[in-house]
Amino acid sequence: MDNVSVLQLGKEDWREVYNIPSYAKWTYVKTLEDVPKRPYCLVFLDRVPTKDELKLLRKCTKAYCLYITTTVPIKGEFMEFCISKLANKINEKDIQTFLDNELKYFFAKSYGEKFRNTNLDIALDFKGRVEWHGNCGIELEGDFGEEYSQLMFWRNNIPIAKGQTIEFWMEYEKESGVEIKIVITQFQPGSLSNVIKKWEFDEEQFKHTISVVNDESAGPICVSVHAKGEGKFKIIALHDRFSRKRHGHFIPGGMRKVSSKREEVFFYFDPGDMKPPLNVYFSGYKTKEGFEGYFLMRNMNAPFLLVSESRLEGGGFYMGSEEYESLITNAILEYIDDLDFKPSDVIMSGLSMGTYGALYYSCDVTPHALILGKPLANIGDVALNEKLKRPGGFPTSLDVVKNVFGDANKENAYRLNDKFWDKFNDTDWNNTKFIMSYMIEDDYDSNAYENVISHLKSGGVKVYGKGVHGRHNDNTGAIVGWFSSQFEKILREDFGRDI
Repeated sequence: MDNVSVLQLGKEDWREVYNIPSYAKWTYVKTLEDVPKRPYCLVFLDRVPTKDELKLLRKCTKAYCLYITTTVPIKGEFMEFCISKLANKINEKDIQTFLDNELKYFFAKSYGEKFRNTNLDIALDFKGRVEWHGNCGIELEGDFGEEYSQLMFWRNNIPIAKGQTIEFWMEYEKESGVEIKIVITQFQPGSLSNVIKKWEFDEEQFKHTISVVNDESAGPICVSVHAKGEGKFKIIALHDRFSRKRHGHFIPGGMRKVSSKREEVFFYFDPGDMKPPLNVYFSGYKTKEGFEGYFLMRNMNAPFLLVSESRLEGGGFYMGSEEYESLITNAILEYIDDLDFKPSDVIMSGLSMGTYGALYYSCDVTPHALILGKPLANIGDVALNEKLKRPGGFPTSLDVVKNVFGDANKENAYRLNDKFWDKFNDTDWNNTKFIMSYMIEDDYDSNAYENVISHLKSGGVKVYGKGVHGRHNDNTGAIVGWFSSQFEKILREDFGRDI
């Protein structure tokens, strides 16, 4: 189990009072005089900090990761600090229970992944119809039998450490005549026959995420789907993540929203100093699931909102049904409202796939500025470029077209472009700044930068652009460097922040 770094500020060292888990990297100080470069995983306070200590605590304390004993009075500047860090109260009688059962969920590194559809095997005795739809899923139709039997399993078992909890979520569709369950089997290390433990989950249980808690010993686990009945069953994706239980998804405080089709989108909100602007950052394409840009946004000290999704292979470009897209729109608008901000107090941003999310949902927000690196607007063109301009370079683009319109063809690729531009053209961009760094020889969407400019018909729009030679995935360092510098410039010049 990974170490959990803990800072305890108080009158007595809890290591002399409580049983501290061995994985806790415990730091106790009577007076806080210095902090590490990276924030602590968890901070405990059992006295009121001084003003000088508060300055240091702002640097080393993460939102959702501050616990204050109930005997400590909270008022004045200390109260503002607690609100900005979304602090929790803890009763002294509950401290040992928390250390025993909850501390382990504040580990530093998050991890999530999708089981590859290419590693999925169908039972040899299934005689029905099987259709493979890339990363959009595998559809089976036929008679699955009167009793539960294994229908499919994923090769390449995943490891689970002693004391670890792994969370699973399955995207699927099925007809009412089909019943399914998930069976997870843990084997002894180095063996495929010695079973340590087995878990079974029915459909009622995986209406929500399901968790495997490993309290015994390390060993790989295999996941399979068992079925019975007759009809259609489509498995879209299976995800596994290091679980934090009630403390959040991916990182402490991470929020998860799910559509009726079991499609997920994730949010992480940090109030920062609760002063404008709210910096909204959309994660880019990545096969490792989780949030992107945490430390970049946190270092700006302003409120920020991270948005991430892990559909298809590394993300579905934040597009989907009206219901799915409304989950994102409503969440952004709710956080703006909670801060009592206006649209002019918002910056939308992202890199690559994240730029599409920033552009698309800015139509609902009309922010003060968009800061974009490697902008993508014509996802239909990205898919069309897969055949000749970029063969085999980004086949996920074909999945995106299929996921939105049901089939990956030229007509739907153009419809996907229109889906974006119809929304973009109906938006009043008056007084919005577009700050974009783009690849001059971009082989994904070579016209994004020019198209955005040509579609801006509103008065008062300002555009700042910087071209960098190379294809889409070349010289990312130059793009990120300019992206960061422009963020700092906007915060300094437009919001009076000392960055």
